[in-house]
Amino acid sequence: MTVRVVLADDQPLVRSGLRVLMADYPDLEVVGEAATGAEAVQLVRDASPDVVVMDIRMPGMDGIEATHLITAGPAATRVLVLTTFDEDDYVYGALRAGASGFVVKDMALDDILAAVRVVAAGDALIAPSVTRRLIADFIRRPAAVSERSPRSVEGITEREREVLTLVGRGRSNTEIAEDLFITVATAKSHVSRLLTKLGARDRVQLVITAYEMGLVTLPR
Repeated sequence: MTVRVVLADDQPLVRSGLRVLMADYPDLEVVGEAATGAEAVQLVRDASPDVVVMDIRMPGMDGIEATHLITAGPAATRVLVLTTFDEDDYVYGALRAGASGFVVKDMALDDILAAVRVVAAGDALIAPSVTRRLIADFIRRPAAVSERSPRSVEGITEREREVLTLVGRGRSNTEIAEDLFITVATAKSHVSRLLTKLGARDRVQLVITAYEMGLVTLPR
């Protein structure tokens, strides 16, 4: 399966570098480039890509606003935020806007491409250790608390509650399977059902929900 990608960055050199790099991989296809957030939103409407690799600081509409418009729309396009800036406010803003992942430009190129594939597959790319730190900090922020609408966990089974707790602790599907003595396929199935039942877009939102519902306590 080929992952259709839109590159959104106001620096032509960055877009060109990513486009040339992706051209070497048959499973990745660049279907459009945007220099502004507004252009990225329009490209999603026109080309229906699987993933937008989104810069944050762009002229006019920035990447966070563009991400919000893209993820709020009917298209099943996911956003991977790729930026030079890794300050906390950008991470929180990207997650609140609906991004499925957040990486910085000084990462290894192979890791960036791997992140594109992970996001296209419907998962969050943030490593478990990073997830725990980011979400713990995210939950502590008063602004974030006021913007969240807690999801109900009514209707989930006891096993699904156990899985949600482990997702909140940053455990991967393989680790969940080991912890609960189930197969990886069964763990994936539980996570998929949780996404549906809780109306969560991706694994990042499941982590946030686990913290919101008190299934995972914040580190002291």
